[in-house]
Amino acid sequence: MTDTATFGFSGPTVCRLTGVTYRQLDYWARTGLVTPSITPATGSGSKRSYSYGDVLEVKVIKSLLSSGVSLSRARQAVECLRRSLGADLAASSLVLSDSGSVLAHDDGELVDLLRGGQGVFNIVPLAQVVAELRTTISQEELATSEKGAATA
Repeated sequence: MTDTATFGFSGPTVCRLTGVTYRQLDYWARTGLVTPSITPATGSGSKRSYSYGDVLEVKVIKSLLSSGVSLSRARQAVECLRRSLGADLAASSLVLSDSGSVLAHDDGELVDLLRGGQGVFNIVPLAQVVAELRTTISQEELATSEKGAATA
């Protein structure tokens, strides 16, 4: 996989990688749910550029919405992820309880949360989300390089 920290992803690419519609992505950018951190929109027709972290947030939100979590709860979950910036997301689980969202960094911490009677609403193992996104990015890069080689 290419070093994703060195370049951004366009809006249409983010949509292909995550399965959200461009309309959803645009709405989330306008409402501040997920704003492109590399190049924000500067007006009509401007091109946004999303970082890998932004794309991961979109993928997590899409996963939450697909599992029946409301958009307002997904907003809380994204805030939890942002507070845990630098955490190894692939080794963590996002826990949504009645009282908010928590990032459990290991199975022991997850068990403690459950034992604490937090009334867990949903648990999202982020390893699957991260692995799925990495695979999709790799496939996208492969298709792009094959397309370039065919035209050369």
